[in-house]
Amino acid sequence: MRAALALGAALTGVALTAALVSLVWVPHDVTRMAIADRLQGPSAAHWLGTDHFGRDIAAMLMTGAQTSLAVALVAVGIGMSAGVPMGLAAAARGGWLDEVIMRGNDLIFAFPALVIAILITAVFGPSALNAILAIGIFNIPVFARLTRGAALALWTLDYVRTAELAGKGRARISVEHILPNLAGLLVVQGTIQFSLGILAEAGLSYVGLGAQPPTPSWGRMLAEAQTMVALAPHVALMPGLAIVATVLGLNLLGDGLRDALDPRRSPDA
Repeated sequence: MRAALALGAALTGVALTAALVSLVWVPHDVTRMAIADRLQGPSAAHWLGTDHFGRDIAAMLMTGAQTSLAVALVAVGIGMSAGVPMGLAAAARGGWLDEVIMRGNDLIFAFPALVIAILITAVFGPSALNAILAIGIFNIPVFARLTRGAALALWTLDYVRTAELAGKGRARISVEHILPNLAGLLVVQGTIQFSLGILAEAGLSYVGLGAQPPTPSWGRMLAEAQTMVALAPHVALMPGLAIVATVLGLNLLGDGLRDALDPRRSPDA
């Protein structure tokens, strides 16, 4: 398990490093088109080759990492900041409030992120911000369901009942006793949703509902390269590998964190 955690951290670290470095430096200007250099293979001048407009693929991947990671991270933040309080409130209060919150989340959960994105873009137009909203809204019921289920189990424990007998209100108990014991579970789920958010962003960009040109995006790079796979396979291979490696890294990281934070597992497992 430690090997999986280390590999996941390494793959995730590469993506994060590429995104951070691209804020201050990229090997070539991603908006500069050089038709004379189009569809070149990897070389000293262009480490990963060029696309059909002659743009440097390495520079586009580095800048595209900003888009993919930022969209996924903010979307997970939206889902967690809205879903966790909902789940805590539903578990603490029960009754009609529980029913209203969970049935509302069931309604949201019935619509995939792509459908939500289509609804949003039909009104406001396609953009990275609207992709964030679509993925973030879809994440809300994920965290609400997880938090409620885990919190209900904690409410039956002796130390929580003791706090209630001591006169503490249910809201205070949720914040002081329930939430800290859910932190590890939420971190692991957040990591998993982060990887799913990257896939969702790539999918939305692939169909034109994510970040718009000239902002690079891994999903749109794949969409633009689909007709040139036979002619220049590296154009599609590079963004595809970036998505696979980053999602794999985050999933391995999430699995490793789950095992590391599980007190029932041996530390040497």
